[in-house]
Amino acid sequence: MLRVGLIGCGSIGTVLARAIGEDVVKRVRLDAVYDIDHEKSEELSQMLHPRPFIAPDFNTLLHQSLDIIIEAASQEAVTLYGEAILKAQKDLMIMSVGALLQNGLLERLEETAVKCRRRIYIPSGAVAGIDAIKAAALGGLEEVTITTRKPPNGLKGAPFLKEKNIDIENITEPVLVYEGPAEEAVRLFPANVNVAAVLSIAGVGKRKTKVRVIADPGIDTNQHEIKAKGNFGELCCVTKNFPCPDNPKTSYLAALAAIRTLERIASVLRIGT
Repeated sequence: MLRVGLIGCGSIGTVLARAIGEDVVKRVRLDAVYDIDHEKSEELSQMLHPRPFIAPDFNTLLHQSLDIIIEAASQEAVTLYGEAILKAQKDLMIMSVGALLQNGLLERLEETAVKCRRRIYIPSGAVAGIDAIKAAALGGLEEVTITTRKPPNGLKGAPFLKEKNIDIENITEPVLVYEGPAEEAVRLFPANVNVAAVLSIAGVGKRKTKVRVIADPGIDTNQHEIKAKGNFGELCCVTKNFPCPDNPKTSYLAALAAIRTLERIASVLRIGT
C-alpha cells in the first residue's frame, strides 16, 4: 500500500484525494493532508472516508509515515518544501512544475534525490505527446513550440498581464498576449503554463522551448498545441481540455494525469515511454 501525503487542498488536490478515497487508484491510501488555509484541509478531509490526518503545519506533515508527498499547491510550495521532502526520505510528485525552471531548483532537487535515494515524479499534465517528445529528444530535436489558448478568465491574475497593464476583461477577439521562452513564461504565468515546463524538461530545455499564450474569448476550453521538429520527423499534437469546475486556470486533465501517475507508481504493470 502506497502511503500518500498531500500539500494543497484546492481543485487539483481535491480531485486527487477523491480518486484515492473512492478507490479509483488501487493500492494507494491518502494518510495526511496539509494546506496553509486550514479550512480547506478540514473541508477536504470531511469529504473523504477514511478521513486523512490534517497536518497543522508542514513539519508535522513531514514527520508522518508516508511514502510520497504530492505538491498540488503552488510554485512557491515546491521551492519551500521540495528539498525537505526528499531529505525526509519521501518521494515527491510535483504539479506546479513551473517552479523547476527557476533558480536552478530542478538541478538541486535532482542532486538531493540522488543523495537520498528518492524519486521525483512529474505527471504529463494537461497535454498529450510528452512520451513522443521524450523519445524524439534522444534522436535530436531542432525546435519545440507550445501554443496555449485559453478563455480570458483563465488567464486572470497572471503577473504578465499586470506588468503590461493588459485588461483581460475587455478582450473581444483572440489576442497573442505573450511569446517567449518557457523559462520566462512560467514566471509570468505561474498558474497557466505548467505544461510548458513539463514540455521543456522532456524536450529541448527551458530556453529553447518556445511558448505562445493566446487569450481567446471564443472558446470555453483550455487548448494546447505542441509542434516539434527533429531527426525523427515532425509532430503536431492538439489537446482541448475542460477546466476544473472551480478553477478555470487549471485543466481537469492535469489532475487525471496525476492520478494515472500515482497508479503507475503503485502498479506492477507499466505502459508507455
